[in-house]
Amino acid sequence: MASEVKLPRLGQGMESGTIVRWLKSEGEDVAKGEPLYELDTDKVTQEVEAEAAGVLLKIVVADGEVDVGTTVAVIGTQGEDVSGLIAAAQGGNGGAPTTTARAPEGEPAESPSDTVPQGVPAPDPAAPVDVSAERAVGERVKASPLARRIARERGINLASLVGTGPDGRIIAEDVESAPSSAAAGAAAQPAPPVGEVEVVELTSTRRTIARRLTEAWEAPVFQLSVTADASELVGTRESLVALMREGDTKPTVNDVLTRVVASALVRHRPVNAHFTDGKILRFPSANVGIAVAAPSGLVVPVITDAAEKSVQQIATARADLVARARDGKLKLGDLEGGTFTISNLGMYGIEQFVAVLNPPQVAILAVGSIEERPAAFDGDVVVVPTLTMTLTCDHRAIDGSEGADFLRTVKAFVESPALAL
Repeated sequence: MASEVKLPRLGQGMESGTIVRWLKSEGEDVAKGEPLYELDTDKVTQEVEAEAAGVLLKIVVADGEVDVGTTVAVIGTQGEDVSGLIAAAQGGNGGAPTTTARAPEGEPAESPSDTVPQGVPAPDPAAPVDVSAERAVGERVKASPLARRIARERGINLASLVGTGPDGRIIAEDVESAPSSAAAGAAAQPAPPVGEVEVVELTSTRRTIARRLTEAWEAPVFQLSVTADASELVGTRESLVALMREGDTKPTVNDVLTRVVASALVRHRPVNAHFTDGKILRFPSANVGIAVAAPSGLVVPVITDAAEKSVQQIATARADLVARARDGKLKLGDLEGGTFTISNLGMYGIEQFVAVLNPPQVAILAVGSIEERPAAFDGDVVVVPTLTMTLTCDHRAIDGSEGADFLRTVKAFVESPALAL
């Protein structure tokens, strides 16, 4: 019996996704669990697997933005009549696919009142945007949930836009290309000479980075810095490398640091927390995110239960996550559940920097390079490898004393890793 392929909800808060390309063609056999198409969400691009075996009888939505729960294809047996399913999925729009045939789970379906009433002229797109009018009129505009959210963030009146989605629906790309309220009515700037400016379209990952880091700047933050003797940290890593077995992943200094920071986090739960919906959520286990520069932009895959793992286990997990991040093969689950983030720019020779919060997490640790510096020791001046770390804290959830106490523990563990391992 034929089954509908619906766009899945791959993570909490996901409202829609963009189908990038199909990995199977109509008429091809499909095995259960076999990659069926690539889906771009606001966090990651990943392959979606088939939930049933059979023949891909019909691709209802070839590409573009689609709401969660929408039928995008039909799988069945060769020669099976699925015209009824296809007609229902396409909403009877003359065979044209629609992304509003079925509402996402837990969300009301769009009603006929979600369209602009007849006889009401559309506002002049060049006119200044009245955000209060958006609240009154925007709800009647036919638009995807993601488009509505971006419009709210940018102060854009949806009624002033022309939708390019199915049935004239406004999709995220329409809002992305529209001028914001701050720019509305501004005089056009002279076009630069041709060939001198490179225009780079934002990937969904880069758009997410822009949105989330803008949110981060709204938080009242403070920074605390400390410099630690890294001799034992480096020595521990060298000892672990010497004990490696064949096939093991070589641990890095950052792997050892991840382990000791995780040990500090479970001792200082105010730092191992989220601030969300006006509440502070403090976690008992440390899920440490590692900032990775991927081709599509910065991503933060998560090493779960890092305080319960050995350095070797962390090294293996880190190597896998980084490799998949750079190949664009991360899954949404790899990026979720983080309670704290480490951003290390030491490999670029950066001695010290301030990292931006990764909401809803309440703290992030910026790690610089290990540098040889003079230090006083028993009345003598000696040269030791030192490491500077800067903790950025959300003051809504963390007081200065709590952040300082955590950073003091991290320093102690860096200087004596055996205390944490």
